[in-house]
Amino acid sequence: MIPDPDRKAIWCDRIARMARSVGDSRGLVVEGKLTRMVGLTLEAVGCRAAIGGRCDVISPGGDRIEAEVVGFAGESLYLMPTGDIRGLEPDARVAPQGRVSEAVVGDELLGRVVDGAGKPLDGKGPIHSTDRRPLTGESINPLARSPIREPLDVGIRAINSLLSVGRGQRLGLFAGSGVGKSVLLGMMTKYTSADVVVVGLIGERGREVKEFVDNILGDAGMARAVVVAVPADQPPLRRMHGAMLCTSIAEHFRDQGKNVLLLMD
Repeated sequence: MIPDPDRKAIWCDRIARMARSVGDSRGLVVEGKLTRMVGLTLEAVGCRAAIGGRCDVISPGGDRIEAEVVGFAGESLYLMPTGDIRGLEPDARVAPQGRVSEAVVGDELLGRVVDGAGKPLDGKGPIHSTDRRPLTGESINPLARSPIREPLDVGIRAINSLLSVGRGQRLGLFAGSGVGKSVLLGMMTKYTSADVVVVGLIGERGREVKEFVDNILGDAGMARAVVVAVPADQPPLRRMHGAMLCTSIAEHFRDQGKNVLLLMD
């Protein structure tokens, strides 16, 4: 026999779980199963989700691996994982989340280093921000764009005088390895006249991320900067999300009327 207090706790837990499922705005979630995996492409059957939708692939041990729908054919969904896929087995459960990728934005990101999913990497605790925006931004009507007439001071006299950068302009910097591209970007971050600087370190070697943050940016550079770091050892989809996250964060501050410098290495 189960003692009365234990029995009451079990029934309270069951009722609470039922209440959560009834109040779930997604309604009934139909799960599928993993049938094939080729490289980083997962194939699932038995569930439906839109392109760009998020799914949880649940391993037999209960670990959840997030994946994004990238295609479909017939009854099959094709997904790409955003995390480690070790431990997956055939017939693993695939549960659609009913949502698309979102970017965490807000002033709470200033001075922080985050990964491609917006989670902190700097050990300074969680980021308490309720502001969200779609990871894929909306294109602006080309006729609604303001002309580039005003220069942007990037804090480097050689660029300001010989290769002036205008507010709203895009600029590419190409050079071989080890000639100082990252140092130049760090100088722009620290000395530019922009209000906010968003730095994306996409596909860099892992050791270079800490060197860039500590040695090149320093405390002065981080004060008004947001760093999104997705090293080369991360899955390709996570690296792509990192680049999109940089853009979404920059667009958020732009919509607040701030001058934003977006740098991506």
